[in-house]
Amino acid sequence: MDTVQLHHLGLVYAAYLIAVASPGPSTMAIMSVAMNQGRGPAVVLALGVVTGSLFWALLAAAGISTVLTAFAGGMLALKIAGGLYLLFLAIKSGRSALAPGNGATRTFEQAKPMVLYRRGLLLHLTNPKSILGWIAIMTLGLGPGASHMTLAAILAGCAFLGLLVFVGYALLFSTSVMARTFLRCRRWVEGTLAVVFGTAGLRLLFSKP
Repeated sequence: MDTVQLHHLGLVYAAYLIAVASPGPSTMAIMSVAMNQGRGPAVVLALGVVTGSLFWALLAAAGISTVLTAFAGGMLALKIAGGLYLLFLAIKSGRSALAPGNGATRTFEQAKPMVLYRRGLLLHLTNPKSILGWIAIMTLGLGPGASHMTLAAILAGCAFLGLLVFVGYALLFSTSVMARTFLRCRRWVEGTLAVVFGTAGLRLLFSKP
């Protein structure tokens, strides 16, 4: 991998880490199960979410690597799609920060491990925003002529970060202390995410091909 690709790789990891760590359907579901059912069930649900994320990652990687290799002009359309999606996340985070309430609800009742795993998997697979998110991620990291090693590094690194974040949510929010801390700081966290997503989206939209 050349210097430019290594730089893009760091940007990909940072963007993915921010995306998966931000409050959303999957993370809120994990937090809810952790607070209501405990550590074990929440970890099982988190593994289902990670599996769904990797599925979208593989599809996005195959599609985008083909497009960027065959049609260099396709980068513009992908940059616009990725940038607009990041701006959408910024608006969503900003609205959530201004909304009343704590956003934590009881998502799932007591269920068997396989049921929880399947629900976590479907939660990510049925979210159309997930594939758009991976399009944005891959666009940041891949360019025309990107090597297979670069693609493998993106997938492996994001898979590790996904496990770290989603399972980490399951472990942390199974404690009452962390649950109360998040609810107290929710507005500040989501407000910060709005700024980060907005900056990343504008940078992607206005960056040179």
